[in-house]
Amino acid sequence: MSHPAQTQTAAPDADRQVLTGIALMLVAMTIIPMMDAVAKYLSDDFDTLQLVWARYFFHALFLLPLVFWRYGRRGLHSRRPFMQLLRGSLLAASTWLFFAAIARIPLADAIATIFVYPFIVTALSPLVLGEPVGIRRWLAVTVGFVGALIVIRPTGAVFETGTMLALAAGSVFAGYTLFTRKLAGVDPPLVTLTFTGLVGAIGASFLVPLVWITPQLSHWPLLAFLGLCAAAGHYLIILSYERVRAATLAPFGYFEIVTATLLGFLFFGDLPDRFTWLGIAIIVASGIYISNRERVRRIASAEAVPKQRL
Repeated sequence: MSHPAQTQTAAPDADRQVLTGIALMLVAMTIIPMMDAVAKYLSDDFDTLQLVWARYFFHALFLLPLVFWRYGRRGLHSRRPFMQLLRGSLLAASTWLFFAAIARIPLADAIATIFVYPFIVTALSPLVLGEPVGIRRWLAVTVGFVGALIVIRPTGAVFETGTMLALAAGSVFAGYTLFTRKLAGVDPPLVTLTFTGLVGAIGASFLVPLVWITPQLSHWPLLAFLGLCAAAGHYLIILSYERVRAATLAPFGYFEIVTATLLGFLFFGDLPDRFTWLGIAIIVASGIYISNRERVRRIASAEAVPKQRL
């Protein structure tokens, strides 16, 4: 039996961990849209592929010293290298599609559209991961797609290139998310993040000479900022997941839409119309419901184990 004083001490510590994890996620969701805003700003001067190269090259450059300091040469070894390669390639492709999208449409619209990926992941989980999906989660997926359609608005605008690129980015990102789940526990998260950066940097380095434009001196800090935001943002996400369950953190990921909307308005004068706001609200509500159902399902599964042993 635990001592009452120990229980009272443990509760504030647990609460502090949760609050810290949420704060880290909110900071990450503030940093990553900054990368997107800079990429949108630079899209007038550089091809999308060169921006993707900068994002991954500097990501790897900033992250490698941290990985070597923490893991030594083991930081570049994986137990599933092929799957790491495929996962990293999917994220690089999604990044290219998304950067191409935000060069054409407002940040908030693009990010709201890419958030179809949680619904695609939920729909494909039974096939790819063998995870059961109940009727209520299927309904939430359907409602989420309705929200996405409101943002996209399937009229003549549905064929707008930027919107279709953002939708493709979300679909590819769903594949990346599924492979991330398959790799859970295979390698340390920081090692996985390093592989992600290296795959993108090496792949983009082979292709970027085809579109290379020599940056001016003033461009280099902005290009480096892309990689810094990517490395810092994703590392903060890792730290948050080390403290708080994924289902608890999932709703706070939608704060990225808020940050992107604010940045889009401040720097590009873009502000979503009322239909886009409605679609965003539906997407967020559906995503929160799905994450809550995931939490309930896991709690029920955990409680069922002791009962089976009785």
